[in-house]
Amino acid sequence: MDIAAVSISMAQASLAQNVNISVAKLAMNSMNQAGADLTKMMELSVNPGLGSKFDVSI
Repeated sequence: MDIAAVSISMAQASLAQNVNISVAKLAMNSMNQAGADLTKMMELSVNPGLGSKFDVSI
């Protein structure tokens, strides 16, 4: 195997690894944001009966 082929092969492997890491980081950031949103929703739902009864006058 010649040096050029080995170099190209190593560069392609490095690129593939960098792409996989970037995709994993994006997925992790997305899941962290979804978790934060879910936590905020649950904090806001601490008083589930709030607003369920109201007076209506016509």
